[in-house]
Amino acid sequence: MKLFLVGINGKMGKMISSVAESTDGIEIVGGIDVVKGGAYPVFEKAKDVNVDFDCIIDFSRPSTLDEVISLARAKKSPVVIATTGLTPEQVEKINDLATELPVFRSANMSLGVNVVESVLPALASALKGFDIELIEAHHNQKLDAPSGTAKQMLEAIEKGLDYKPEYVNGREGDCKRKPGDIGVHAIRGGSIVGEHTVIFAGEDEIIEIKHTALSRKIFAVGSIKAAGFLIGKTHGLYNMTDYLESK
Repeated sequence: MKLFLVGINGKMGKMISSVAESTDGIEIVGGIDVVKGGAYPVFEKAKDVNVDFDCIIDFSRPSTLDEVISLARAKKSPVVIATTGLTPEQVEKINDLATELPVFRSANMSLGVNVVESVLPALASALKGFDIELIEAHHNQKLDAPSGTAKQMLEAIEKGLDYKPEYVNGREGDCKRKPGDIGVHAIRGGSIVGEHTVIFAGEDEIIEIKHTALSRKIFAVGSIKAAGFLIGKTHGLYNMTDYLESK
């Protein structure tokens, strides 16, 4: 499988390249980045790309999305979109692309995180009356808060609730908890790869479910698996739940 990486010289692009180099049957043929150099051809714009590939993996920034979409359409290629911090308008562009091509979108490419998300609706439904809080932590260079993974987890929790929650991002001053609140707290520091903790707090008991990423390698492996999953698929919007259910 030949892969084209958008953000090839970023931290995740380099990690995917490293994983690909040690994996039989996976070849990186080039990428898009503002930073030049490296072992592979690097292009600035989609119109400049002159290599063939089987799938695009996008681990870049929201500002690059239009180039990703242009490239996918020009090459009629499946695309894995792992970039977070997208606007509602950008999400709609991705949805439009999925009417033409296979698109895999997830804010977190870790298999473990997505298994955690799969159990959150059942926990939220079973633990009626419990207060819910979410804490996420990332490195000091992360742009968006709360994280895309945190938002996916909150969407999963909502599926198990019989009410529409009110999200409280951090607490300050006179901020007594109200019924239906879900507190969301973002920590940024050092080189934390990613931690997500969901707390269900009831009377005299607390349940925590936590995922800790110890290396970016888990995201690289997940994105390559997602790319392989897309090969041969018809147009449509896919996510990690689709991948897990196919196993």
